[in-house]
Amino acid sequence: MEITYPVVVERIYVSNGHDFKGRFGQEPLRHHTPSVDSAECIAGKGIIGDRYFGYKDNWKGQITFITRETIAAVSEKLGKEEIDAKLFRRNVVVSGIDLNTLIGKTFRLGSAVFRGSEECAPCIWMDEVVQKGAKELMKGRGGLRCRIVESGTIRLGECELEVFV
Repeated sequence: MEITYPVVVERIYVSNGHDFKGRFGQEPLRHHTPSVDSAECIAGKGIIGDRYFGYKDNWKGQITFITRETIAAVSEKLGKEEIDAKLFRRNVVVSGIDLNTLIGKTFRLGSAVFRGSEECAPCIWMDEVVQKGAKELMKGRGGLRCRIVESGTIRLGECELEVFV
């Protein structure tokens, strides 16, 4: 049985470098983080070209998601018109679903299949690159870390997210 949700893939980001990892107490590196039209997701590995591709066997963060709604809410609370989504360092920005409901669930988006592993909890860097207070505002809605179960492609635009139950 499947439950289907209409969602929009708003942005897809692939960055080949780490901005924060291992940099506590230093400036972030600010690698180029291009927005792309599609991404190739490889089961057990990650997104081709991304900094975490092949990072660890069975790693829980092979791909990360955040919602447009979270970005809008954080922007509003911080008094900003709109915060650039790439600053949050998540791979995919979607709208139309509560990502926390996908923790522990298997779902299809595009032609790839994912398993929600845990909330992508915000770190102290959010206060540095977004604005002071961003980390606190993101608690409980920092995004979703997933394993890639079946290889496939995700693309920008309207689509259906199928949850397998």
